[in-house]
Amino acid sequence: MHDTTDLDEAVGFWTRILGMDVVHRDATYAYLSRFDEAGPRLAFQLVPESKVGKNRLHLDVKVPDRKGFEGLVVDLGGSVVHEQDVPGYPTWTVMRDPQGNEFCIYEATEMP
Repeated sequence: MHDTTDLDEAVGFWTRILGMDVVHRDATYAYLSRFDEAGPRLAFQLVPESKVGKNRLHLDVKVPDRKGFEGLVVDLGGSVVHEQDVPGYPTWTVMRDPQGNEFCIYEATEMP
């Protein structure tokens, strides 16, 4: 479950970033999936308070073109935090969605 102060913004951003469809939506909750109703979901809950501090959980998203994807995230209202390069791992970019929630993107053929 991902808390958000703006359900429309969160749904709009993450459906575009992850290529997911809205499988359920009401005034307080939205569920996204690439599959049917029984498939894995990313869920959002409308809350009154803004994010404070570091995420306790974030997504790592494999993308075909990391630099191109950074541009898409920024165009949709997100931001680049920094690039991380650790020997033995693919280079990744720490990003923020429009509400400041961190996630990472990487491009690789294989993850260790």
